[in-house]
Amino acid sequence: MTSDTIKLIFLGDITGRQGRTAVKSFIASLEEKPDFVIANIENASHGFGLTKKNYEDLSSSGIDCFTSGNHIWDKKDIYEYIDEAENLIRPINYPNGTKGVGSQIFEVNGQKLAVINVLGRVFMPPIDSPWQVVTDEIDRLKNIGVEHIIIDFHAEATAEKICFSKYVAHKYNTEENSLIKGFFGTHTHVQTADEQIYEGMAYITDAGFCGSVDGVIGMEFETSLRRLSTSLPERYEISESPIAQVNGVEVLIDRTMSTQIKRINVTIDNSKQGGGVNESE
Repeated sequence: MTSDTIKLIFLGDITGRQGRTAVKSFIASLEEKPDFVIANIENASHGFGLTKKNYEDLSSSGIDCFTSGNHIWDKKDIYEYIDEAENLIRPINYPNGTKGVGSQIFEVNGQKLAVINVLGRVFMPPIDSPWQVVTDEIDRLKNIGVEHIIIDFHAEATAEKICFSKYVAHKYNTEENSLIKGFFGTHTHVQTADEQIYEGMAYITDAGFCGSVDGVIGMEFETSLRRLSTSLPERYEISESPIAQVNGVEVLIDRTMSTQIKRINVTIDNSKQGGGVNESE
């Protein structure tokens, strides 16, 4: 791997203890270490939010940048440490004055790589429009010499993710040079099979999630069943089955564009010492 090439891994929503354990086993099992690892962690602490303890634990596992979403605020201690958490970003289109930052710049193989986190608005809680906020931030990053931009678009609607990805690709990428190197959807916890290189940009509508396979998008089946079948309020409980999946994408980036994207879909048995990693895709 030359210094001009960046091998990047992006992992979908880490969900609960089983997701955290599986991700740590997965990263430790990699024979060739990536240059940069991004993971969405809005559900990392018992399925809702992120505690400082879990943030620090995952920070020591080989993850370089943490993105999030609307659930990042669910654990109240986030307000006490988010401003000091250098590798953690929250969606950029929260109103001005919101704690934390919506983008961060990293140096990878001597190159400036920025990560932007953004929330969609279709079937989501009210939030500022991403269209102007994100383009203003991309313009700012471009003007200060950032060479690569990765976007985690945390949204419900597939059409919104596809439309926004094409919008930024058309606006900022050319045949000679692509500024937006990656656009990865998160939030639904269901991995899509549409990974592709689009105008020099690695794309997938949803990267999937990292958590218990036997649950319902990470939650216990029985509580999900009662909530969905009765339409009555029911507290979701995190699934603790030790068979977990790790979803995401592996991307190769050169100086001018992304050249390859491959889905990650592996199953890990957390009950085994060190985790048993089995390739599923």
